[in-house]
Amino acid sequence: MGEPPHEVGELATARAEARAAKDFALADRLRGQIADAGWTVADVPDGFTLEPLEPRDPLDAGAIRRRARDIVSILDQEPTADISVQWVVEGWPEDVVRAIGAFRSNQGDRVVHYVVADVTATDPDTYGPDVEVVRLEDGTGWAAARNAGLKRSKGRLVFAMDGSVEPTGDVFGPLEETLADPNVGLAGPFGIVTADLREFDEAPGAGDCDAIEGYFMAFRREMLAQAGLFDEKFAWYRTADIEYSFRVKDTGASAVVVPLPATKHEHRMWFNTSPQERARLSKRNYYRFLDRWRDRWDLCVDPKPPEPHDHGPDHQH
Repeated sequence: MGEPPHEVGELATARAEARAAKDFALADRLRGQIADAGWTVADVPDGFTLEPLEPRDPLDAGAIRRRARDIVSILDQEPTADISVQWVVEGWPEDVVRAIGAFRSNQGDRVVHYVVADVTATDPDTYGPDVEVVRLEDGTGWAAARNAGLKRSKGRLVFAMDGSVEPTGDVFGPLEETLADPNVGLAGPFGIVTADLREFDEAPGAGDCDAIEGYFMAFRREMLAQAGLFDEKFAWYRTADIEYSFRVKDTGASAVVVPLPATKHEHRMWFNTSPQERARLSKRNYYRFLDRWRDRWDLCVDPKPPEPHDHGPDHQH
């Protein structure tokens, strides 16, 4: 690998100084200038590294769209970043661009690795020169796309995000503090509770809950080995978050609501899917969850299982 030109090194040094001064807008502009010069800068604990950008075919925007199962996992390697923040894009990439900008403005001196699993053939440059874009073939289901992105996680902590959520302040610190507790397996600002595994309600406030909603799920990277990846039968997103929360709780860890400064915008996939199709897909996913967890009352914070009773020989099941 060749050495970067002197002027690129000066830009990278100036960017490091801007980050130290918390002038993240300037740091982002300098990152763009570095990319325009053909280099990418990556933050590491003791400074930064510079690597040449791979040349792209201008007619192709560069990348082959792959099958999710062909994405190489790096989860067996040591983490090289503090946090990996990951999105699935099935449309509306501008929502993720908004979210990435908001995260950058509040990341401080942390080393943050941004990953986008994109099913839409969006030009990778849309997301920024340092964002790892996993380009996936048409028809890739939601959970398979999520897993493809998660397999690329470099951070000690992982944030699995929805593009509808925009941080408005420091969301990193509270989650780092919460997940430092080894008894906490999953955290986020939006939680739900259930007493009967049939009806689910918004969690009343901070603390233990039955599931963390998929708008913003945070966990230690090692949880991907303990609980596994998402169930790829969830080709649509609904209830996949509940199912994964129960798998995390089945390891003996808790799910915890953490108040965070974040705005929840319109969820595009929900509002751009017809009510009839939403109902059909949601029902299918719910029964997929129920097939595995219908009797696991022990995983609920405040369970109220149905009273046992004798159906009798004439009961209609």
